[in-house]
Amino acid sequence: MLRRFVLPLVLLVLAYGFWASSEFKEVAAGVALFLFGMMCLEEGFKAFTGGTLEVLLRKSTDRLWKSLAFGIGSTALMQSSTLVSLVTISFVSAEMITLAGGIGIIIGANLGTTTGAWLIAGLGLRIDIGGYAMPMLVFGVIFMLQKSKSLKGVGYLLLGVGFLFLGIHFMKEGFEALQQGFDLSTFAVSGFAGVLLFTLIGMLITVIMQSSHATLLVILTALAAGQVSYENALALAIGANLGSAITTALGGMAANLGGKRLAFAHLGFNVMTAVVGIVFINQLAWLVDHVAALIGIAEQDHMLKLALFHTLFNLVGVLLILPVVKQFEQLLTHYVTFVPSGSEKPLYLYPDALDTPSTAITAVRKEVEHLFDNAWGLLAHGLSLRRSVIDSEDSLSEAVKYTRRIMTLDVDDLYEQKIKSLHSDIVSFIGEAQSRETTKKSVEELYRLRQASRDIVEAIKAMKHLHKNLSRYGMSPNPAIRERYDSMRLVMARLLRELRQLRKAEPEDVTNLSLDALRVSLQKSSRSLMDEIDEMIRHRRFTASVATSIMNDEAYANDICQSLIDAAQVLFSSATRNVDDLLSLDEHEIQSMASSKQQDTLPHDQSGESHS
Repeated sequence: MLRRFVLPLVLLVLAYGFWASSEFKEVAAGVALFLFGMMCLEEGFKAFTGGTLEVLLRKSTDRLWKSLAFGIGSTALMQSSTLVSLVTISFVSAEMITLAGGIGIIIGANLGTTTGAWLIAGLGLRIDIGGYAMPMLVFGVIFMLQKSKSLKGVGYLLLGVGFLFLGIHFMKEGFEALQQGFDLSTFAVSGFAGVLLFTLIGMLITVIMQSSHATLLVILTALAAGQVSYENALALAIGANLGSAITTALGGMAANLGGKRLAFAHLGFNVMTAVVGIVFINQLAWLVDHVAALIGIAEQDHMLKLALFHTLFNLVGVLLILPVVKQFEQLLTHYVTFVPSGSEKPLYLYPDALDTPSTAITAVRKEVEHLFDNAWGLLAHGLSLRRSVIDSEDSLSEAVKYTRRIMTLDVDDLYEQKIKSLHSDIVSFIGEAQSRETTKKSVEELYRLRQASRDIVEAIKAMKHLHKNLSRYGMSPNPAIRERYDSMRLVMARLLRELRQLRKAEPEDVTNLSLDALRVSLQKSSRSLMDEIDEMIRHRRFTASVATSIMNDEAYANDICQSLIDAAQVLFSSATRNVDDLLSLDEHEIQSMASSKQQDTLPHDQSGESHS
């Protein structure tokens, strides 16, 4: 509710400021250009995140010190803790890096973002930086108009830096002009009340502008122009730090459980750091004075001293959290449990996963696996077998033979709840991912995953038809009829068990040949069943109408199995498909092998039957 009134309020304040003061207009234009420069920088770096950033993230999170160093380095380079934080949330949400690794990057990014204050205080406000902006903007536009993705990325980077410089120039000019007609420093508040008030102001400015860098620029520029006191500037810097965590937390709320935990980690770390900064602000100011004297910063150089304060108080927070990162991770895992109501809800399709092709593919793959798990459970119940039985080493032959009743199951309703809605979300997400700039390889992978999702849906649709006759004939007093349906159930149950084992296996252990073996076994089972039906018809063990129903249901059962194997080939053998595709069997070879013998060679259970 509150967010609905923020934008109109901001627009009203800006409109009044433009009307009341031309100097305010110049300051506001500087902030706008600075923020636009930040956006251009993010776009530029995203152009290079198709591989480099992802590889670095994976390699830089197996140790806490590596995660910390990566957070510091990447944020210092990109000058955008928001970009680093959101990409990290995407990777944690997609389970590509651990929560502890993500926490390391986040706290490192907090320390890395302090480099921005040093650049602005030490360089941006001491020279005519606007003159350097013009060539960057010109070359940036030239590069951005090229077709190459890399050149476009370079163009965005140059535009970003150019607009950052131009924004700093306008803000510097605006505050200097404002100083001549109006002195904001007369509103300074001293004491602990001033610390709390200006911390809140710094936090609100950062939440509105969505950038702690922009807030620090405002603080440093105002401090340089004498529009804010040094003591109040320290509190504003604490507020900027706290506000950056709030903006990241708001973005993280759109992520899945892992992303939410990391967003809470960022918020918790920054709140702790802010509390330490507020409570010990006098001691930190004393420390700043002594360190500044040691490194040669003049006593009255409040801009560099503010940059030093920003670094030291973030460093204190890092030193406090580093020894307890593991315990912090355990607390988050235990208490942050936003579990979606109902397994039909997407678990991995969160907006931030669209930021890079690799996170989008990983999110879709995990969501299709989620759909596969839902379908697996539904199919098990459709066969009137408990999932625990199929997932165990119990005899499936015994379980099928001694089934006392066919489970009452509203397949249509479960299909709508557990399958169709989730499939629709997957298709929609893939469409959104493909509409963004991506690689040919990524498009092909997303297409394969969409086809796997469709195969799973087709399997459930076939079960909708099969279950009707299974309910009717599965417990038939005619032994010949029941035996045929028991044979179908047993073949499908064995396949579900095999697929469950493949689901748990490492991808490199699953080859196309192992899946082709299941196809061959399935074809043999189908032909064997059809031969039995012909034999039963000849001996008039059941009527032609019943035989027709059995043959139709056998076709549905075969479709279910084929669709599940097709989906499994995409989901469970991705790591080896480029190697063993040459060894996989084509349809003609499968049919030929199935014709070679007429016995069922699907992997059997432990009831004395053979295993393939």
